[in-house]
Amino acid sequence: MVPSLPNANTGHTDITPADKQRAAYAQPAEEVLAQLQVSLDHGLASEEVARRQARFGPNRISQQHSTPLWLKFIQQFHQPLIYLLLVATIVSLSLHEWVDAAVIFGVVFINAIIGFLQETKAEKAIDALGRMVAVQTSVRRDGKRISVPAETLVPGDIVLIQGGDRVPADLRLCLQKNLQVEEAALTGESVPATKQINPLPIQTTLADRRNLAFAGTLVTAGFAEGVVIATADATETGQIAGLMSSTVDLSTPLTKNIAQFSRLLMAVILLLALAVFALGILRGEPGADVFMAAVALAVGAIPEGLPAAVTIVLAIGVSRMAQRKAVIRKLPAVETLGSTSIICSDKTGTLTQNQMTLVEIYAAGTCFHVSGTGYEPLGEFSQSGQSIAPWDHPALIEVLRAGLLCNESNLREEAGFWEIEGDPTEAALLVAAHKAGLQHRHREDPWPRHDMIPFESEHMFRAVLHETPDEDRVIYIIGALERLLPRCDQAVNQASQTVELDAAEIQGQAEAMASRGLRVLMVAKVAGEDQQRELEHDHVAGNLIFLGLTGMIDPPRPEVIAAIRECHQAQVQVKMITGDHVATARSIAQRIGLGDETLVSITGSELEQISNEDLPLVAEKTTVFARVAPEQKLRLVQALQSRGHIVAMTGDGVNDAPALKQADIGIAMGITGTEVAKGAAAMILTDDNFATIKAAVEEGRGVFDNLVKFIVWTLPTNVGEAMVLFVAIILATELPILPVQLLWINMAASVFLGLMLVFEPHEQNLMQRPPRNPREPILTFPLFMRTGLVSLIILLGSFWVFQMEQSRPGSTLAQARTAVVNVIVMVECAYLLNCRCLHRSIFSIGIFSNPYVPAGIATMLAAQVLLTYLPLMQTLFGTASLSLETWLRIVAVGVVAFLIVEFEKWVRFHNSKSNPN
Repeated sequence: MVPSLPNANTGHTDITPADKQRAAYAQPAEEVLAQLQVSLDHGLASEEVARRQARFGPNRISQQHSTPLWLKFIQQFHQPLIYLLLVATIVSLSLHEWVDAAVIFGVVFINAIIGFLQETKAEKAIDALGRMVAVQTSVRRDGKRISVPAETLVPGDIVLIQGGDRVPADLRLCLQKNLQVEEAALTGESVPATKQINPLPIQTTLADRRNLAFAGTLVTAGFAEGVVIATADATETGQIAGLMSSTVDLSTPLTKNIAQFSRLLMAVILLLALAVFALGILRGEPGADVFMAAVALAVGAIPEGLPAAVTIVLAIGVSRMAQRKAVIRKLPAVETLGSTSIICSDKTGTLTQNQMTLVEIYAAGTCFHVSGTGYEPLGEFSQSGQSIAPWDHPALIEVLRAGLLCNESNLREEAGFWEIEGDPTEAALLVAAHKAGLQHRHREDPWPRHDMIPFESEHMFRAVLHETPDEDRVIYIIGALERLLPRCDQAVNQASQTVELDAAEIQGQAEAMASRGLRVLMVAKVAGEDQQRELEHDHVAGNLIFLGLTGMIDPPRPEVIAAIRECHQAQVQVKMITGDHVATARSIAQRIGLGDETLVSITGSELEQISNEDLPLVAEKTTVFARVAPEQKLRLVQALQSRGHIVAMTGDGVNDAPALKQADIGIAMGITGTEVAKGAAAMILTDDNFATIKAAVEEGRGVFDNLVKFIVWTLPTNVGEAMVLFVAIILATELPILPVQLLWINMAASVFLGLMLVFEPHEQNLMQRPPRNPREPILTFPLFMRTGLVSLIILLGSFWVFQMEQSRPGSTLAQARTAVVNVIVMVECAYLLNCRCLHRSIFSIGIFSNPYVPAGIATMLAAQVLLTYLPLMQTLFGTASLSLETWLRIVAVGVVAFLIVEFEKWVRFHNSKSNPN
């Protein structure tokens, strides 16, 4: 329904009483505009927007929580290991082991709290990243077309939408041109709905309301202007709360594999624990002691915190990427970035600055030059080095006028700086027209627009139908030379007369301009149309009159050259995919370091002639793909993937979506990208800069490095603990460590030690390595052997200290067990330093380059002192005070462990240098 609105002067509601309102789709557009007190041409005034925002609030669907917080907390207990510990708690209670029962349950409860807080924090971090890429929408306010965040829309706003946009609110369409909207999420219709603007019967069902565009749906083609009739929860989508309910999926292939590995390991350990229990019973040992030994074995061996910790590592890594302007929408992308071997990048705005400046115009057989840079409309026109008055050259003026009229961008000055709203290519045409004295007034009066064909990537041109001051009709078309030149059969000479077209001459001029690194667009027209007021594709299918060529320069981003050099050092290929002329693309590619004169380039038309069987090899060897249609990107991605490459692909248009989904890493442009492209992508660049892609690859490698470091650090502890208990049980000796003590180690060490590796800075050679093979296991053979080595050190060190402590006069079993607890923790602290650099010495990166690690070690050792000497901790965990002599042995084991691992790394490093193969 159309909302009642407060009167702008009185603040009282006096528009269309509710009992007389009719549905917006059943009313003419003019009535809806009148009820909402807005003009289609002017839009709302800024003051009125502020009043309506205060009344209606932000245009944001109320957040739906599919899982209540209390249920999320309960779900922390839904793990097989937790079930085992709860059973152990119950059995301990039945055996009157009150302290053990309390400690086991307390540790389970604390673990649940930590897991709940970590998961909630990670979900909030991911949600916050999603809000970083604010959805922008074009509106008309105060008579100007501007771009605003969709959240600021209010009922009555005039919204402009076109192919690739996500509809930001429920709209009553007032003007439309070939508009098609994909509404499957709302209506279930898989085919995009074709829209119109005429009123519909009041009984029309939701799916058939063709004069409305609904919030959240996607525009697949065409152009329209509409007035907002509902925002936020009042929209059709907002009223269907179930459609908006979503949860953040923090699982990734890696976390699922690790969880599966943990479950498999747990099954093996449970069988081993059952075997140990059976062995103890057969030996005639007390059932309670045997049961607690089996529980200790299970608790020590299973890395229960590993899946959650890995998720936190990934989530924090995603936040760090966002600080470098790469917003990760899908968490698995973090893993994949470390394996990326090919980046297929668009040129305009990504490799270049996207600040187009028109510098050359070819018209009526003459080449004109335009001075000035950027968007400031100051510059001169010259011919053969001589300054000219543009109005003395009618053919030149008509090219400039065509660029002014065939344009949806705006140019404005704020605080002495000139800014644009809209497409930079159109802005370049607009600025050039201003330099010649053509102003915005020509777009409305006396050159009113009657219709237009919006730019769409499959057509590669824009066309407008205008009325001239002589009340004639003229169609201006601007677009790709390849699409428009074959449709021309005439050209305009210096006297504005039509003459025979010299296609070869025009083609030669275009290639010459492109070879100088200019982006070339062709300008044409259709004149003498008989008072028509509608424009269809048939009207520009042929009989065009060539007006001229425009050459624009878009300088490369300075930081891109260094970024490409680093990608090449990292053995990551960079390929340019652009819609520009091949000569332009080659020129820019050479300037930014993609190759020299020998680089291989190919055009979209040539691509069509290559079979699917031959394409993979061709795609692998080619550096520049020019005049490529978006749908051809999908073939390229599939071809490169068939060669075993991990492909990152950029895109910004509707037709880029299939390629973005197919790519291992789909990358959408945050500034120029359509909502369709953003929805299909795994990563969004908030600055549309190629250097950010390189930074994301680097960050992805760093995150994966830290992830591997965490896994390599944590596994030896669990294996070592299990080995200590297993050997003790087999030898029928006293248990060197109790279940509650193992729980303490696993809980405290993961928090105080393991998570410190998340903050490890990137290693210096990170971008000198080849991409990681995604089929390679996380634990390579050297790391697997190191895990066994450290586990063996824990086993031998624990038993040595345990035996030495038991042999000390006056020593108790509690003291011996306390010594073992501290041995394991000391080895963990020492090994944490080893794991900061997996392949080289820790001294090569500096002990204090990650201040969190020394702080974490200090905190953990302080906690161990409390565990050893604080009476309450002694009661809860069965510990006892240790002598200085015992502490020296404990420290010695830690130092030996550190030195052994450093020596092992040194040996492997020097062997790899002497035997690179």
